[in-house]
Amino acid sequence: MNDTILSHPSASLELLIRAGRPDDAEALTDLANLPAYRHGTMRLPFQRVDETRRWLEGHKDGDVHLVALRDGRLVGSAGLSVLAGRRRHTAVLGMGVHDDHRRQGIGAALIGALLDVADRWLDLKRVELTVFADNAPALALYAKFGFEREGLLRAFAFRDGAYADAVAMARLS
Repeated sequence: MNDTILSHPSASLELLIRAGRPDDAEALTDLANLPAYRHGTMRLPFQRVDETRRWLEGHKDGDVHLVALRDGRLVGSAGLSVLAGRRRHTAVLGMGVHDDHRRQGIGAALIGALLDVADRWLDLKRVELTVFADNAPALALYAKFGFEREGLLRAFAFRDGAYADAVAMARLS
C-alpha cells in the first residue's frame, strides 16, 4: 500500500497514512506515553524508546503497521497482526490516537486503511479486537466498521489501580 493522503469532511483534516518505520520509534513512544492513549491500551506508563524499537522490529511478515501524520506530526498508530496455522484467516487489530487529536476522523481513517488491506490484499475472513468496556467512542467507531460484540471479558486487565472489563469484537467478511 502506498502512502495515502486523506481529507476528512468534518474538519480541515489532512492526514498522511503510511507504513510505520523504525525511525518512528521516538514519536510512537511519545504517543504511547500520553495518558488517554495509554488508558485505552495495554501499555504500561513510562515506555522507553528501546522498547518501542524492539516492538517495531518484532513485526512478522504479513503484519501491517500504519501511522497517521498530521502536519508532519505522528498522531495515530494502528496495525493488524496476522495469526498463523489454522487461524491464518484472522488478524488482530490494535490502534490508538493522540490525546489532542481524538474524535477528528483519524481512527476512522486508520481502520479504513487497515480493513482495505485485510479485504483486498490479505484475504482475511476475520478481524478481531478487544476494547475496554468503558470506551464508548471506540465501541461506536468499531461498530460503524461492522465489528460486532462477541463477549465480555471480565477483569480483563489491571489498569490505573483497578481491574477493567473488555469487550471482544470481530468483523467477518
